[in-house]
Amino acid sequence: MRVAVVGAGLSGLSAACHLVGAGHDVVVLEREPIPGGRAGTITDGGFRFDTGPVVMTMPGLLDDALAAAGATAAQVGLTMQRLDPAYRAVYADGSQLRIRDSTAATRAEILAACGPVDAAGFDRFVPWLERLYRIEMEPFIARNYDSVFGLLSRPGAAIRLLREGGLRRLGPSVGRFFQDDRLTRLFSFQALYAGVAPADARAMFAVITYMDSIAGVFYPQGGMRAIPAALAAALARAGVDLHCGAEVTEILRRGDGAVAGVSLASGDRIAADAVVCTLDLPVAYRRLLPDLAMPRVLSRGTYSPAAVVWHVGVAGRPSDGIAHHNIHFGADWDGAFTALIDHGRLMPDPSRLVSVPSLSDDSLAPAGDSTLYVLEPVPNLAGTVDWRREAGPMRERLLAFLDGAGYPTSIRTEHFVGPLDWQAQGMHLGTPFALAHRFGQSGPFRPGNVARGVPGLFFAGSGTTPGVGVPMVLVSGLLAARRVQAYATGRR
Repeated sequence: MRVAVVGAGLSGLSAACHLVGAGHDVVVLEREPIPGGRAGTITDGGFRFDTGPVVMTMPGLLDDALAAAGATAAQVGLTMQRLDPAYRAVYADGSQLRIRDSTAATRAEILAACGPVDAAGFDRFVPWLERLYRIEMEPFIARNYDSVFGLLSRPGAAIRLLREGGLRRLGPSVGRFFQDDRLTRLFSFQALYAGVAPADARAMFAVITYMDSIAGVFYPQGGMRAIPAALAAALARAGVDLHCGAEVTEILRRGDGAVAGVSLASGDRIAADAVVCTLDLPVAYRRLLPDLAMPRVLSRGTYSPAAVVWHVGVAGRPSDGIAHHNIHFGADWDGAFTALIDHGRLMPDPSRLVSVPSLSDDSLAPAGDSTLYVLEPVPNLAGTVDWRREAGPMRERLLAFLDGAGYPTSIRTEHFVGPLDWQAQGMHLGTPFALAHRFGQSGPFRPGNVARGVPGLFFAGSGTTPGVGVPMVLVSGLLAARRVQAYATGRR
């Protein structure tokens, strides 16, 4: 079957690899001049910045996609190292904790900083995370749903998930293992990746904590751009045509409504028996499927907060002790989430992520200089912030924060990215994190990866199943490929 994949981001490249592995004839069409999608790159003044995700977990999912296309990481020049520490956490009182590259090393950190009671709590916490991961990954995350009743097809897994407290609140569920509230924050902040406050998220989202705090955080040499480059290289080895600078403007359909191919901005048409579309789902419906009713959850659902990302090339190196990934927690934990998520306002006491990838990779900055990635969660464009006015003050606050936190601040080059920029890149409401993973917008309740009424059209990416984050969008590509395979089988 001839399959057109719209978008060469991580989900589209993953889908293409798995489709090739299933024996399909695949063409990939990317609007931008290079593959990567949200995992893009900026090169400026000798500095190189990752513009999208910077935390890489679960590299085995990437290996699976490469293997489907007949390649290994070594064959496509991809080298990855596990970071130690995975994170350095800095609290408002000045104290610090580190997530290390093994559970034994992390336990030793907890013992030294928090005492034997919390170290013993960590001993119980890790097996709980591992059980949740085993229960959730294959039965619930890495599978397609045709309806909510699909949950009932794995009753044993559902019962085990309930027994483990998977539907309880994440914050309290993590907190029951620890006396020190710093640990509760450190092992539950990951819910914000899914657009939900830790106090409100379901405990099943501790699977994200497992992925980074237990399974580990990795860094691909050359930056995150090396991941789409590796997938694209694997596709090239497999004979797949990947066309950059090719913007899809229309999904072509036959008289019976089924997919017939795509039309490009250049005027060219590419015939295809199936299409995998990876555009942000609301944007895909508005631009490519204007005659179809958008699913209700897309038009009326709750979207995740956005983020400001400030890419800064600076003279000098950070002070001793600063890690590749650094999380700076504000003091008012609950108040910050209430303002951000419930009221659409800036966090009054923000938590921030600062990544310094040049500590792990000298090629990202001139000799003796540093590349900084500074992220602060902010409301999406449905919130109360006027980003035409706020960008300047936000930059000044971030600069003052960096200066006080031990980072070099002699700026050589900078790029500020906010919600208006995300929107211009094709992300609904200016958020790169799609629909929030509230209970009614997750699993079988999330927008499906099948376009109802258009046989042969399927979706991949963070807006559909299973959701947000590098591991999840790689899985979404696999799930879309499975949909195509089922469609092809049914047509034979």
